[in-house]
Amino acid sequence: MNGSPIDIAKPESLISLPDAELQALLLEGVSRTFALTIPQLPKELYPAVGNAYLLCRIVDTIEDEVSLNVQQKEYFCSAFIDIVKTGHNADAFAKELAPLLSKQTIPAEHSLIHLTARVIAITHSFDTEQINALSCCVETMAKGMPVFQALDLSAGVNTLADMDSYCYYVAGCVGEMLAKLFCHYSAEINTHKDELLKLSVSFGQGLQMTNILKDIWDDAERGVCWLPQDIFTETGFELKNLTTETNDENFRLGLEHLISIAQQHLHNALKYTQLLPRNETGIRNFCLWALGMAVLTLKNIKQNLAFNHADQVKITRKDVKKTILASKLTVRSNLLLSLLFNLTSRNLNTADWHYTPAPAKK
Repeated sequence: MNGSPIDIAKPESLISLPDAELQALLLEGVSRTFALTIPQLPKELYPAVGNAYLLCRIVDTIEDEVSLNVQQKEYFCSAFIDIVKTGHNADAFAKELAPLLSKQTIPAEHSLIHLTARVIAITHSFDTEQINALSCCVETMAKGMPVFQALDLSAGVNTLADMDSYCYYVAGCVGEMLAKLFCHYSAEINTHKDELLKLSVSFGQGLQMTNILKDIWDDAERGVCWLPQDIFTETGFELKNLTTETNDENFRLGLEHLISIAQQHLHNALKYTQLLPRNETGIRNFCLWALGMAVLTLKNIKQNLAFNHADQVKITRKDVKKTILASKLTVRSNLLLSLLFNLTSRNLNTADWHYTPAPAKK
């Protein structure tokens, strides 16, 4: 881009940008990870997937906004579902929501909300099948997330099935949406549609469970816990007693069980990736980078079960570079990918703990 640097915190400086530049800047502002992985996709997929992530981020922004009560969140989520479906009233939505955002919401998300109408205009430039995939994902997410926002999460969720449902609303439905977009893009990929859709939910859950485990202590500081009590009941720990000072062997045993479950979901993510054509290296790398970074994060957690801050288990930039390099070297070989996954995750799966993921209730 020519001229003065663009300030992501000033939506007026973004409004006149071409669609591709606008989406790239917004993605960079709200998620460096997705700003890194999404451009790996084929040029035919990149705009729709980038737009999809921005739509999901708008829902996330509503759900995370501390100044909004439960009723307001439900109201804005419901309105946004209609906007994504129809393409109408986006400007009025932004003008109503933007002034309510607090300083705790990052500047890039403020700009994203201000520019909702531009993002929606891009959405409705896509094929009908793509729009349907995006709107279905947004509807599932925007209806499901407020259900959990209304709960008292100070003592975790009741069961692993509840955690599964939460992960589906936050990430599993995104996995389904991506699978639909990939199948729309390629007739060859579409031949595996049913299996990809099933595995995509597990893929999303593996990534979301990894984030939940990494962020346990950041969430605890806010009085929030996404862990399932039934898993910890088996190990003899009550999540209502969880604080940032917790140092309990029974709690760590429960963490090991959840790491094992997350690893099994990520193994399904590998199966998902291996179903994709070997020549579609862009889509494969998009999947593999997310998968690889999740496995390394779980590995860090397993090696440091007594961690008390996310920074202690967060992967380094060097780890990211290693993941990218390993993916590029093995991307076309299912055998090498299996060997790499098994080698990297070999200590994550507890031998006496097996979990068969059930489809999330919709």
